[in-house]
Amino acid sequence: MAAAARDSVATKERLLDAATEEFAAHGIAGARVDRIAAAARANKQLIYAYFGSKEQLFDVVLDTSCGPLMQEVPFDPDDLPGYVGRLFDYVIEHPEVVRLVLWAQLERPTAVAAFEAESYGAKLKALTAAQRDGRVETAFAPADLLALLLGLSAAWFTASEAIRTHDTTDPWSSKRLAQFRQAAVEAAQRIVASPR
Repeated sequence: MAAAARDSVATKERLLDAATEEFAAHGIAGARVDRIAAAARANKQLIYAYFGSKEQLFDVVLDTSCGPLMQEVPFDPDDLPGYVGRLFDYVIEHPEVVRLVLWAQLERPTAVAAFEAESYGAKLKALTAAQRDGRVETAFAPADLLALLLGLSAAWFTASEAIRTHDTTDPWSSKRLAQFRQAAVEAAQRIVASPR
């Protein structure tokens, strides 16, 4: 009995790992249950038994991939440029997160909105309080400021390939990524700086 339970847990983990790769690469519509099952070395019927549907599997993958982000990159309204840098670092280590969120926004916008509502609500509440207390500049509404900061942290990953490859430097080299990270953090500093 214990061995069967361990095997069930291991199979679910393999399915989630395979589904994460498949959804990140192809989105929900383009993902194939057969490929997920084959990559996980599992019967595809187990996907339906464990998760219900391909869409429900995607929701679990999104939650599993994005949940740790909220824990590992805490939001700090008193260090917004640092938050942008830490978020950029996280995405470097977990590039599937940006792709999954983009696919979710395209294919399941109501699901992703519900998933993100609590997280973004807390960030907006913290920004509003920091602005009220004079710790954060009020030139931008909290929602605008948060959107700008999140956009900066993901800009390199969502930019056109034509932009990334315009110069002769490998766009994914550690040197080039460090350069863009510095630019994103500096841009965040300028956005949150008090106007002169």
